[in-house]
Amino acid sequence: DVQLVESGGGSVQAGGSLTLSCAVSGLTGTYYSMGWFRQSPGKGREGVAAIGPDGSTGYSGSVKGRFAISQDSAKNTLFLQMNSLNPEDTAKYYCAADPEGAIYCWGGHCYAGEHSYYGQGTQVTVSS
Repeated sequence: DVQLVESGGGSVQAGGSLTLSCAVSGLTGTYYSMGWFRQSPGKGREGVAAIGPDGSTGYSGSVKGRFAISQDSAKNTLFLQMNSLNPEDTAKYYCAADPEGAIYCWGGHCYAGEHSYYGQGTQVTVSS
């Protein structure tokens, strides 16, 4: 079974930084993509960043230049470095993986596939 376990969330003041981690297990094959999504109360899930099977990265327009997605060489851990945080970044952040490579960013938006897996999420709260 695919398991995604996020960690690293917390509370931070505006302008601060956090790094989220996602421990990945159960993924097979080489053509999968991964990403980070977030959801705040009353809003739909929003794609934040994606990394393709070739290591290419993409970001939503709202975080580009502030957030960085990466993974370790064994692809067992996914990271999201978040800098210059503002209160609008407050949300529950979810790690996602898609065995068909269907997580990607285009035109300032990030998308997931209908068979994407998600973790349970980690809360990020940014105070002004």
